[in-house]
Amino acid sequence: MAKSFDTLRALAIASQAAGFMAIITLETLMNDAARPWQGVTLAVMLGSALWVALLRRYRRNQQRKAAQERARRDT
Repeated sequence: MAKSFDTLRALAIASQAAGFMAIITLETLMNDAARPWQGVTLAVMLGSALWVALLRRYRRNQQRKAAQERARRDT
């Protein structure tokens, strides 16, 4: 049965939303001086997306291995 709430998906959405809000806020407050900080914010956003993707893959592989082990034990 699939989980109704995916924590990793919620974390990914929240981190991207926070990043976009930070980029817009930086542009509003700092104008052209915000460019380097917007780049840093984008890099952090990409890093967090990569981290969530790797964690998701790790968990999926762990579940697959556990299912294979259960199937091996049952036969």
